[in-house]
Formats: sequence, structure tokens, C-alpha cells
Amino acid sequence: MKLKISNPFWQAISLGTIAGLRSMSAPALTSHILSHHQSKGLSHTPLSFMQNDKAALAFKLMALAEFAGDKLPSTPNRIAFPAITTRFLSGALAGASIYKAKGHKAYIGAILGGSAAILSTFGSFYLRKATVKGTKIFDPIIGGIEDALVVGAGAGLAKAA
Repeated sequence: MKLKISNPFWQAISLGTIAGLRSMSAPALTSHILSHHQSKGLSHTPLSFMQNDKAALAFKLMALAEFAGDKLPSTPNRIAFPAITTRFLSGALAGASIYKAKGHKAYIGAILGGSAAILSTFGSFYLRKATVKGTKIFDPIIGGIEDALVVGAGAGLAKAA
């Protein structure tokens, strides 16, 4: 099947934004897209695993676990060092994979995806805090709304690819 990534710049930014909300969703979505739309641009590169069906499944399972784990009171803040590092790396992986699949320089996609992930991490953290405080809605419900946004955005990106 021919690769149908239409605009890698905006797709890398979008995937990075998703990584800022839910870190494992960006590589899950990217791997899902790339496993259905194989690219010669990724063949024989360190990113070739992103086209593998088993990698796509593993990322999807990690994303589902993250959806559940986000609602637990013991889950650290997304802006804590380990969490924000994971989100940056996740966005960078997704962006690099999309860019490389289209025959572009992977490092540009990594910078775009990782940067968008950092911005989205802080923006979504403070927006969630303000929403919980301002509405008095239970935090896990706001987290569920974030999950729905991630799934909806991911479905839109997968459809566009």
C-alpha cells in the first residue's frame, strides 16, 4: 500500500501535541499508520521497527495502560522530569518516523515532534489544573475528556494519513 502521509510538518507537530497529552499515544498512532502504509524511506534505518505490526500492537497496549494509569492518584505530574522526558522522546520518535517515512531528515521531525510535546505537556497540565479548580469536576473525569481528545485527534490523523 502506498504511503499517504500528506503533510509531515503538521503531522509531526500534531503527533508531538498528542505526546504531550498522552506519551504512548503518539508512537502508537505513528506505528499504526506506518504499519499500514509501508515506506521505503524507513527501510534499513533505525526507525524501521515503527512499520512492524508487533511494534504497533505493543505501543497500543502501552497507550491503553497509560490511559488507565493517568487516572490513579499516585501518578506523578506530567511536568515532573521523568514524565516530561518520556513525552519529549515520544514526540521526537513520532515526528522523526513520519519525516523519515516521507524521505525527509529525521532530525527535523524529531525537533518538531519533541518541541510540540514539551509545549503541549505544559499547556495541558496547567489547563487541566485550572479546569479542575474552576469547575470542581473530579480530576479523573477531566482526564477522561483528555483521553477522548487524544483518541479523536488520533483517529483524524490516521484517516488523513
